[in-house]
Amino acid sequence: MSAILEEVVRKLGGPSVLGQQVRSQADLALAVRQRLPLSALKGLASAGLSEQEIERFVIPSRTRRHRLEKKQSLTVEESDRAVRLLRIQTLAEDTFGDKTKAGVWLRRPLAELRDESPLAVAETDTGARVIETILAKIDWGAAA
Repeated sequence: MSAILEEVVRKLGGPSVLGQQVRSQADLALAVRQRLPLSALKGLASAGLSEQEIERFVIPSRTRRHRLEKKQSLTVEESDRAVRLLRIQTLAEDTFGDKTKAGVWLRRPLAELRDESPLAVAETDTGARVIETILAKIDWGAAA
């Protein structure tokens, strides 16, 4: 299992929150399709994503409260967005070797992204791939 995948699974709460062992990308995809529990959102907050970011990029607070009252899980789409954000955040931490530096970089508008932040661009799967490419270039020492 890759270190990034392992860290994403840990941040989501591991088997106790996910309800299963996740040893591969396929296992994580299955967990997403089976819908993550709301408690997985605690992992996003402890990873450094603000409540406002979770509300904007994963699930609105009103919907979250409603699901909590009804004891419902995230939808497949919300689960996917949560995993995507954690993956990007974890990749940035790995690239910069520092949680604080990664957090600053994710939130700083970049000219390459038409003055949008990497976090905002990563709101879509296509955008997340762009951010992964930029992080890979940084990691390899190329000008990004």
